[in-house]
Amino acid sequence: MKQKAPWYYLILLILSGEAVFILPFVLPRIFRPTVLDVFQLDNVQLGLCFSIYGLVAIPSYLFGGPLADKYPPRKLIAIALWMTALGGLLYAQYPSLGTLQILYGYWGFTTIFLFWAPMIKATRVWGGDTSQGKAFGFLDGGRGLTGALFGLLGVLIFSFLLTQEADIATLNDRQTAFTYVIYVSSLIIMIIGVLTWFYMKSGEDERKLVLERISFDQIKQVLKLPSVWLLMVIILCAYVGYKITDIISQYAEEVMLYNQVEAAQTGTFLQFMRPTTGILIGLFVDRFKITLWLIFSFIACVIGGLLFGSGWISPSATALFFLSVVIVAVGVYAARSLYFAVMRVGKIPLVLTGTAVGLISLVGYTPDVFAGPAYGYLLDSYPGEKGHQLVFLMLACFSLVGSIAAIWYYRLYEKA
Repeated sequence: MKQKAPWYYLILLILSGEAVFILPFVLPRIFRPTVLDVFQLDNVQLGLCFSIYGLVAIPSYLFGGPLADKYPPRKLIAIALWMTALGGLLYAQYPSLGTLQILYGYWGFTTIFLFWAPMIKATRVWGGDTSQGKAFGFLDGGRGLTGALFGLLGVLIFSFLLTQEADIATLNDRQTAFTYVIYVSSLIIMIIGVLTWFYMKSGEDERKLVLERISFDQIKQVLKLPSVWLLMVIILCAYVGYKITDIISQYAEEVMLYNQVEAAQTGTFLQFMRPTTGILIGLFVDRFKITLWLIFSFIACVIGGLLFGSGWISPSATALFFLSVVIVAVGVYAARSLYFAVMRVGKIPLVLTGTAVGLISLVGYTPDVFAGPAYGYLLDSYPGEKGHQLVFLMLACFSLVGSIAAIWYYRLYEKA
């Protein structure tokens, strides 16, 4: 299909693609120690919130996929943004654990059923026949930049509104400051939704991108593709790595002995690695065999996981800490940029993208259910450095499996 979508289409896709996850995931990733404090949670309880999200998300992937093949992506994306932002109003009230879990279930519906498959399909449309690596690299890199800018804005608001130094600020002070972070984020998400509804148009006749109805035969057609089954494993392993980046800021506080603002700054640094990696991937990967680079990304995750799991990183080893963060970040974010970019190589039809994404994601994103409680259990059962080492060894193991699946994909579809 001839590429017709303008650049501002991709910009709006990037903004919406990260904005929808700011409240449930980006803020807890950057402000993890703060979130644990102001919501009065431990690691397992926060992990269970993520699990509730995942339990709702899994059927949402399955049923939301065909929805993306039936309705224009921009409309589904805009509605998802508005509904997600409304959840921020409750989030800012610091609800009880039970209510917080319900809120995460609600976000599992708004961010996945209405949003996920439309975003992937819209990206394939922008990439056309020759620029899938560029499309998905720029998408994930741009989403990373958006998340980093949200994080930077949040850190600035949070630190500016604290009436005392972060080390001695009261719980009430931290809650007040973080409330403004939530409200500002929610407002921006609403605005992006409005812009998406009116302006995210590809130049294609939207009727050509949707089906009148999805039949069971089309679902069987998708399930017969080996690429779909391999992508289930590849995405599952890569997504475990992405979920584990949630604890980097906590590692900075508990192992490197940083204060909460410094830990949040470390989380923001990690966020800025994502756009750097994604944009470089987007600029260069279409000139090479995409699946080969997917293999390299998993190898980087294995190396980074082993470095963190080795016990060599201590408060005095600042350079090694940041080197290890960079290696993990490059591996994780490269994998995220690439795993949907190989759909065209795997002969998945464009018009059935939503259905394929729904089926792949049904397995690929199960870490939303088990990863949070798993690393929460390890961190709480083995306090301090030991727990963090075990979590990163978990990263290395999953990445090894992911590299094997990526090698299989490469041999099946791209090996000359």
